Amino acid sequence: MTAVTAVTDHTDQTGDDVPEKAEERKAEERKGHARAGDGEKSGTKGDKRGDGGSSAGAEGGRSGTGVNDVHARVPDRPGNGNGNGNGNGNGNGNGNGDGVGSGASCDSSARSEAGEPWDDGLIARRVSDMSAAERGSAAEPRASTAQPVTPLAYDGRLRSRLDALRELVGLSRTRLDSTTLAEAGRVLDEAAARRRLSGQHTVVAIAGATGSGKSTLFNALAGVAISETGVRRPTTAAPIACSWSDGAASLIDRLGIPGRLRRRPLQSPEAEAQLRGLVLVDLPDHDSAAVQHREQVDRILALVDAVIWVVDPEKYADAVLHERYLRPLAGHAEVMFVVLNQVDRLPGEAAHQVLDDLRRLLDEDGIALGEHGEPGAAVLALSALTGDGVGELRDALEQFVAERGAPARRVRADLDAAAARLWPVYANQRSAGLSERARDEFAARLADAVGATAAGEAAERAWLRNANRACGTPWLRLWRWYQDRSEPPTGRLALTAPVDEEATARQRVEHAVRTLSERAAAGLPMPWAQAVREAAVRGAQGLPEALDELAVRVGAPTGRPPRPGWWPGAVLAQASMTLLQVIGGLWLLGQIIGFMAPNLGVPVLLMVIGIVGGPAVEWGCRLAARGPARRYGHEAERRLREAAAGCGRARVLDPVAAELLRYREVREQYGRVLGAAPVG
Repeated sequence: MTAVTAVTDHTDQTGDDVPEKAEERKAEERKGHARAGDGEKSGTKGDKRGDGGSSAGAEGGRSGTGVNDVHARVPDRPGNGNGNGNGNGNGNGNGNGDGVGSGASCDSSARSEAGEPWDDGLIARRVSDMSAAERGSAAEPRASTAQPVTPLAYDGRLRSRLDALRELVGLSRTRLDSTTLAEAGRVLDEAAARRRLSGQHTVVAIAGATGSGKSTLFNALAGVAISETGVRRPTTAAPIACSWSDGAASLIDRLGIPGRLRRRPLQSPEAEAQLRGLVLVDLPDHDSAAVQHREQVDRILALVDAVIWVVDPEKYADAVLHERYLRPLAGHAEVMFVVLNQVDRLPGEAAHQVLDDLRRLLDEDGIALGEHGEPGAAVLALSALTGDGVGELRDALEQFVAERGAPARRVRADLDAAAARLWPVYANQRSAGLSERARDEFAARLADAVGATAAGEAAERAWLRNANRACGTPWLRLWRWYQDRSEPPTGRLALTAPVDEEATARQRVEHAVRTLSERAAAGLPMPWAQAVREAAVRGAQGLPEALDELAVRVGAPTGRPPRPGWWPGAVLAQASMTLLQVIGGLWLLGQIIGFMAPNLGVPVLLMVIGIVGGPAVEWGCRLAARGPARRYGHEAERRLREAAAGCGRARVLDPVAAELLRYREVREQYGRVLGAAPVG
């Protein structure tokens, strides 16, 4: 089997064989040789592979039958000769050399007689091989079987983590800024986009610095010169894709690689079976002086399934490579190959020493090395120029592609990286929430601000005053009434004290809210701590005024305090004592004026009983009233405290608790994103 490596200048050349007489065929064959020879001569300034034109012309002249339809398109390369010969059954042969184009065929494909192309969206076609036994007869068409594209399938755990991340982003949009959630959103979008595409293909990018030899390695893996190599820097200006099988068009479209930069490798049954499903992408230099080159590298590295990092003995320790790429991608070790190229330049044991130092640097970057069967990055040494070690890399790629697990591992690594970036905004060192002690202290501060204790004491005094008025002697009550009438209704203290009390109460409320918010936000990640503080501040607006209304409506006693059952008896006893005093006094008065017979003992006794008994009854009532008065004051204080606590709960505690509840929900979701229990 011999492969035809013909090159055209972006136009398809076809020849139709028709039976001719032997003499005519021999004459046309000689003409084909002559024309092909002219084409070969005109292309001598370029690649010497232009003699393929003459061989193709001769082959066409000899075959006489069949169809020789060869399509091969490669990027233009000025200065190289192009010899193209085409011979058909008529014996026509022609050769041309236009000085433009490549002398090597990147990849080619034979159409079947039915004209069925490869359904891969690639410009380059695969070469049709013909055995010597098949020469002289019609070329057997190579059937093109369209492979159904099977979408990528994620396992249950990965789907669950992605769903949790989607829910996490939804719950956090109103609390976190879009910049914080941008990476998580990108991971979700890319995971969904990759899932809709082929799961039978693995997209592997070859990345490296200027002069590292990545394009040479790319060509060595493809088996043919696809990517341009040379001393000019940067050599690779745009990413080039090479696919070993059908169905990868949508994947390459996702990378934004145009059709003119899509290639087929040099096809052979062994190579096609070995790397079936591989899509290899040669990237521009990541350290290129051209900004657009670096931008293309960063864009495509975020989309491919795996990366082959090519380093050379001179730049393997480059800070740009390690700090900008390897260290941030340390979590992607399972989808990463690190290749030390150009080992042919190192004498003796120097290659092993450089390789060991490279492993040390990778370990410092946090990249796990896949040694002894452990998951991690594969580190290899090779020479793409001599081919030494390329077979080992090809075998590793074969196993890597055959597993078909790289896309899911890449998504899992991206998910881990996004979760690690979100750690500061979701993880804390304690359980979120307010303790009962903090709630009670907040309610107590609000009660002090509203004057609940003072209101209870005032209610207690009011109850005692009412008891004294009901059970006191008439003379004492008359005196108290006179004192109340003689005191001025207003004064300097009466006007200024409420203003001072109001200012003090407002300060107490603000202090209580501030203390509560700080306790609730303690230990929370900064965005959620800020959300808790903002909720407390919003609730504190108008809280002092609401508490003042409560104090007026609930704290002040309305009407007379309730009287206990013994009050009527005490009032009757006090009235009796007063009546005894009156009777005794009238009796004495009657004796003095001679109206009654002299008898000082009885009226004096009655008066003494009344005078002593009245205060005694009042004193006894006061002792008996202390318990009910205290209970009455406590009840008034309790009502005001509960009212103040209810107001504070509705305005401050509930909004703060809602923020803490939301944080607990997102923290649980974040634990699911991590694939572990909720974080603490």
